Amino acid sequence: MPISRRPLLVLVAGQIAALPLLAPRAARADADAGADPRFAPRSFGSDQAPIKVIEFFSLTCTHCAAFSRETMPEVRTKLIETGKLQMIYRDFPLDRVALMAAMAARSLPPDRYEPFVTALFASQDRWAFNRQSDPREELAKMAGLAGLSRSAFDAAIADKALEQFILAGQQKAEDEYHVDSTPTFVANGHTHAGEMNYAAFSAFVGAEAG
Repeated sequence: MPISRRPLLVLVAGQIAALPLLAPRAARADADAGADPRFAPRSFGSDQAPIKVIEFFSLTCTHCAAFSRETMPEVRTKLIETGKLQMIYRDFPLDRVALMAAMAARSLPPDRYEPFVTALFASQDRWAFNRQSDPREELAKMAGLAGLSRSAFDAAIADKALEQFILAGQQKAEDEYHVDSTPTFVANGHTHAGEMNYAAFSAFVGAEAG
């Protein structure tokens, strides 16, 4: 069962009104990173893969984490590493913590993005839902292990241009694909909301199961 979108904190909500001004910038970033590599598309797998799957996810979504832990290892070995499928990642943060995590992830070199996202999902309970710790501090530690210094992390999560880029992409997902929950997958013109096991995923994307 997917997790439905809920508004970001009031701190961010006021900025959403400015998204129409930023939407063209986000659209360009889908095709070309331009001068800022943080706005470049993030994907896993060969650009020549015949199957393209978009995943809209939130780093604080427990169902997204379950898909990453339980289904992606098999997707990786059977579909991605064999050149059959490319996963295209799209940020759809459900809350302020997820937005902060997405900003940190995009501030890493592109080749570190997928491993960092996977690590965040694997340790989600520790950094996102641990009442004994500050999510910002836990994220900073995780980012540090991935190679993002504390000063770079602080700058990343304070960067309004990056924040608006992610929020504009989220708005575009709602407008274009009617995404309102995570995870949501788009493949071959079809949309599926909710996590899937490997058999269901491979059937959805049109790949051979097994």
